[in-house]
Amino acid sequence: MNWYVDVLKKYAVFSGRARRQEYWMFTLFSVVISLVLLVLDRVLGTSFLQLIYVVGVFLPSLGVTIRRLHDTDRSGWWILIGAIPLVGFIILIVFLATEGKPHDNAHGPDPKAVAAF
Repeated sequence: MNWYVDVLKKYAVFSGRARRQEYWMFTLFSVVISLVLLVLDRVLGTSFLQLIYVVGVFLPSLGVTIRRLHDTDRSGWWILIGAIPLVGFIILIVFLATEGKPHDNAHGPDPKAVAAF
């Protein structure tokens, strides 16, 4: 749960680096919460609960994705490759699943090394 809350605390932080664990745990929690709200919307006959959540976590999701790309030593602009149908999405998933660079890069120090202290 800390991974989720930590990303929300960095609401609109687009600089720095994010570990794979931080990104994927945030994504997992977001998908689960979104699905629960979708079911709740269907049961209540509404259509705004999930929409409010998606709008609310858009910037944190964008921020953690860009920080994850920074960890792989790529520019945050690589997120736009996901706009290419199918192929771009697969390439983006591969980038996000790739292990981060174990050394400092232009986007900051290695988050694994920082977490070790």
